[in-house]
Amino acid sequence: MAGHHKEKVMLDEVRHNEILQELYIKELRSQKLYTEYHVNPLRKVHTITRKPMSWHDNLEEPADDRFLNIIHHTSQVPRKKYPETQTENQEYGWFSEPLVNPERDDTRLNHFKVYNDITLYKAKLWSLGEDDRHK
Repeated sequence: MAGHHKEKVMLDEVRHNEILQELYIKELRSQKLYTEYHVNPLRKVHTITRKPMSWHDNLEEPADDRFLNIIHHTSQVPRKKYPETQTENQEYGWFSEPLVNPERDDTRLNHFKVYNDITLYKAKLWSLGEDDRHK
């Protein structure tokens, strides 16, 4: 029945400890600790390959020029690899040279602070904290 609930029997500490002891003993019976290891004589023996990055194993092999060219090409930046952009995001930084020559002598683009007598006087007043803007 849907309304009928079986109440759980609360075990005391002693009974709970006995159950854990029985479980522990059963687990110990099924476990076996191996301390000696050997090769199975019935299995086929597989050879172990050499280490690919070991320098003393690769002394007799010639360098592969095609592979080295591919690695060199992939390590380059995209502007040196391709004549045009490959993705939309590359378009933002593809042409990074400035459009106008950044000469510091050209006064049309560089507006530096120029101090005259009156501007030096006002700058000194404002640096001292005097506020005479409303007078």
